[in-house]
Formats: sequence, structure tokens, C-alpha cells
Amino acid sequence: MIIQTINLTKTYGKLVALNGLHLNIEEGECFGYIGPNGAGKTTTIRILATLLQPTWGEAKICGHTVGYESRLIRPMIGYVPDFFGAYEDMVVQEYLEFFAAAYNINGDQRKRVVGDVLELTDLAYKRDAFVDSLSRGMQQRLSVARVLLHDPKVLLLDEPASGLDPRARIEMRELLKELRRMGKTIIISSHILHELASLCSTVGIIERGELLYHGPLEEILRRARAGSRVDIRVAHGQEQAADVLKKLDAVTSVTAEDGKLVVELANEAKDFSFLARALLDAGLPLRELAEEPVDLETAFMRLTKGVIQ
Repeated sequence: MIIQTINLTKTYGKLVALNGLHLNIEEGECFGYIGPNGAGKTTTIRILATLLQPTWGEAKICGHTVGYESRLIRPMIGYVPDFFGAYEDMVVQEYLEFFAAAYNINGDQRKRVVGDVLELTDLAYKRDAFVDSLSRGMQQRLSVARVLLHDPKVLLLDEPASGLDPRARIEMRELLKELRRMGKTIIISSHILHELASLCSTVGIIERGELLYHGPLEEILRRARAGSRVDIRVAHGQEQAADVLKKLDAVTSVTAEDGKLVVELANEAKDFSFLARALLDAGLPLRELAEEPVDLETAFMRLTKGVIQ
């Protein structure tokens, strides 16, 4: 287990930012951490980055405990916050060489490592540009380049795609996919849920400091489904169709939305032919019958209440 939290709790006076958090993240896993603003995501990541002390409980990285063995943890992690610090008088090459020196990477090795991370993050052509002249997307990629200099095992990314335009988000997503292929263990918090779904093997949903779900993406989608939802359109007689469907034993509710009927079934089902048969028997020709897909955004909305601290 490369990352583990045990009853991790953080309080600020009467405010409970984290409440008994239990996480287990395996080596090479990409873990998507989602929740409303103020849910506790940044607090968790900052504790794992050794920047905050928990009130009680434990957080461990590679078997080392945050707070007691932070000096041993820091060389193993790379932390990218959701904002970029100001380095107005540095060009990109100098910026990376400065941080490489902080990691005791010197001489020819420093030149080679800086060149490698510039190539990996597709910033080699900007090596002589001033840092503050870069777009936000490039600055975020430079932040990732910085934390890769010492080849950490664990990457802690707090909203790395925040404020980026569509092209920059795509570029960031492809970079993170490459880092995952390299075997890095990644924790990433983000509000861009459909992109997390394409990146992450496991997901955690947190609200008001409490972890609601933690596990494989497929399992969270299955739990969020809680019965099938089917969209139905009829050629005419929508109200009559709703009355017919409501009388079926497997149907729990029927609502009209945007010219269609949304039918909720008691249990997840793969065969919806009984719905079509009931409508056709009533003389109501179908125009459309399709199961509503459950994606990560849908799961998030169904499993959280939108309450913030």
C-alpha cells in the first residue's frame, strides 16, 4: 500500500475539515478525488504533501508517517497546488534548474534532467521564455515539470486543470496519461469529472469531510445507478403513456422532461421490452426507448447533497 490514511481527522476549532478519513491507494493507481467546494480535498492533499499536520489519525506514504517521517516522505512526492507562484524574473530553464539544485541535482545530470522534463511536458521550445509570459496552461505544465525533476513515486495534483481552456485541458490530460503509463501513483482532485473518468482507475467522493465512496469507477457508477432509468418518447399521447407505464409493477416513477418520459425501474434491468409491449398494446407507437447512461457526473450529483462546510 503506497498511500494509506487511518482515521485521518483535521479540525479548525469547531470546524471539522476531515472526519475519520480512511484511504488505501495501491502503487501505480490513479485516484480521482472529487467533492463539492469545501469538502476536504485540498486539506487531504496538503496533509499528504506534509504541509499540514492532522489533528489526529495517521497518513502514510510508502510506509512513512506524515509528521514523524516527513523528511523521508518529501523526496518521494511531487505536489502541484491549484495556483502557480510568481517567478517574474526567471526564464523556464532557470526556473527548473533552480528547483533541480534544491533537490541536489547538479552538473551534467541537472542539464540532462531539465531537458528530459521539458521534452516530457512539451515545453522545450519555451525554455528561454519568461515564466510570467506563459499562458496558464503552460504554467500548469511547468508546475508538473518542476515536480518531476527528482522522479517522485507519488504525484499529488490539486485541481491541475482549473481555469484552463479546452486545448490546455486536453494537453494536461494527455500528460497525466503518460505519467500513469510511467507507473506513477497519482492523486488528482478535479471538478472536470468526465476527464477524471478517462484518467482514473479508482475514485473517491468526499462531502463535508467524510468519504462517501471509495473504490473502482465501475462500482461507484453501479451504486449510483440504483435501478435503471429509461427515456421514452411516443408519437402521441404522452400523458396516456405515462398512465400506462405507472401501472407496471417494475416501474417506480414516471416523469415528463423535455418532451420525453423518464421511467425509473425498481431494479437494474437489461431487458426493457415489457415497456415497449405495454405501450404498443395500448395503441401508443414508440419513437424512442433508451436507457440513460450513468457517468461520473451523474454519480456525483446523485451521491452528494451539495452541502459545503
